[in-house]
Amino acid sequence: MAEVKTGLEDKMEAGQEEMRSGQEEIKSKIQAHTENQVEEIKIHVDGCIGKIEEEVQCMKLKIKKVEIEVQRKIEESKGEVQEKISNLERRISELEERPNYFPASPEFMSSRPTVKPLTFDGQTSWTIFKTQLDVVSSTNGWTDFAEASQLVASSEDQRGSFFKEFQLIS
Repeated sequence: MAEVKTGLEDKMEAGQEEMRSGQEEIKSKIQAHTENQVEEIKIHVDGCIGKIEEEVQCMKLKIKKVEIEVQRKIEESKGEVQEKISNLERRISELEERPNYFPASPEFMSSRPTVKPLTFDGQTSWTIFKTQLDVVSSTNGWTDFAEASQLVASSEDQRGSFFKEFQLIS
């Protein structure tokens, strides 16, 4: 029995040894397979990183082109704005130098009827003539000077009777 026992123990030890050896082999295969997969993943990740870096470089180039175009348009716009500012400054300067006299334009003037100036004939009283002259002056838009000039011109032929009439009123 001791012999059988020793034989069984030897067989058990041999079986355990075989199991250990099988486990080691499986462990080695799993480790090799894992290392292989890790290497494949590294290669794939490196490829993806390379593609991303290429895309980043491409985007940087596109951004640079857009920046250059935007800068060009800004400079172009600055030039146009500066030109417009210069034109406006020139026009303002011209307006400041120009006198404030604007000739009357028919489009902007209201049409006022003009009344023919009167002539003092000596027959009409001075008061009536002066009233009529004031109405004509107002209608024609005369200044005081223009009214006085018209008074002198209209009474040239009748100075004598004018002064007589004037003395009667005074």
